[in-house]
Amino acid sequence: MEALRSRPRLSVVMPVYNERNTIEEILVKVSRVNIDKEIVVVDDNSTDGTREILQKLAEELRESAAIEGASPGARDGQGKGNLRIFFQERNRGKGAALRRGFREARGEVVIVQDADLEYDPEEYYRLLEPIERRLADVVYGSRFLGGPHRVLFFWHSVANKLLTVLSNMFTDLNLTDVWTCYKAFRREVLEEIELREDRFGFEPEVTANVARRGWRVYEVPISYHGRTYAEGKKITWRDGVRGVWVVLRCSVFR
Repeated sequence: MEALRSRPRLSVVMPVYNERNTIEEILVKVSRVNIDKEIVVVDDNSTDGTREILQKLAEELRESAAIEGASPGARDGQGKGNLRIFFQERNRGKGAALRRGFREARGEVVIVQDADLEYDPEEYYRLLEPIERRLADVVYGSRFLGGPHRVLFFWHSVANKLLTVLSNMFTDLNLTDVWTCYKAFRREVLEEIELREDRFGFEPEVTANVARRGWRVYEVPISYHGRTYAEGKKITWRDGVRGVWVVLRCSVFR
């Protein structure tokens, strides 16, 4: 009972890969959100200097914890207070980093936060509301429900909508944005589903698992500040093809 009472209200799980230009700013933005929370960062073996930034931050956290007499934490999960940082030994993909983060998360609700600046942490309140009103077990933040967004790739939006329709056909959900980053889960949901996809196939995979178990799903509108490939966008057409296979694997061949 004591462990349950000590849980933070929210765990923000942040997979990170080669985000040197944005990692410090996104951590500041998440930290400023006035919610009882922890931030669980999982670096997926970055090679652009991001890992070194996080290692330096982890070392500062270790030293601060030692000065204050706090426990230094796990060998590769150093942290203090509401921030913990973990390092993957090799690059495995967003889905693998999320699985690690979900295992480490201690909050009552878990939200996925990308390490870029495409999504606004101030909108956590929107995702939390249906769960805290006990209307939902899972909440998706949809980029297609009227929120402001940067105008970018036409064919990306077409592919996203087609893949969402394909997912909906097999899950019998009427989602508008399966591939959104912003997904919030009651911790019990993540404890009861098995995830295998290492890359962006996580998105249709977790959706299929949520639908199969009959969890209550809500969508809320969010803003979206997309970036170009020159600015660091990573998802490609290959991930779209993999997404089709994941939908079929989870719905037809399971």
